Amino acid sequence: MNSHLMPFLIVWVILALVVVVLIAWRKVVSRHEDDTLHVGEPEAVQDGAIREQVGLVQKIEQIDKWGKILTIIALVYGLILAGVYFYQMWIASSSIGV
Repeated sequence: MNSHLMPFLIVWVILALVVVVLIAWRKVVSRHEDDTLHVGEPEAVQDGAIREQVGLVQKIEQIDKWGKILTIIALVYGLILAGVYFYQMWIASSSIGV
């Protein structure tokens, strides 16, 4: 790989690692999510559970939002980086006469 592209490759790897960390973090946070519907429970228990689940859902939505944004950025950045790399290889091979 061209040494001029190495810093850009490092940035892409960091972006990809952040996406992987967000996936793992979402998995850990969603482990506490309660998917069942509680009918007929006392109001005090239900209100506390509802508040807890609403907070959990908001946290998961934030993680999902950033996960989607960073995934798109990493994908586009990687495609641009690959395009630049292949363009440089094409120019180098055509100037050599291969």
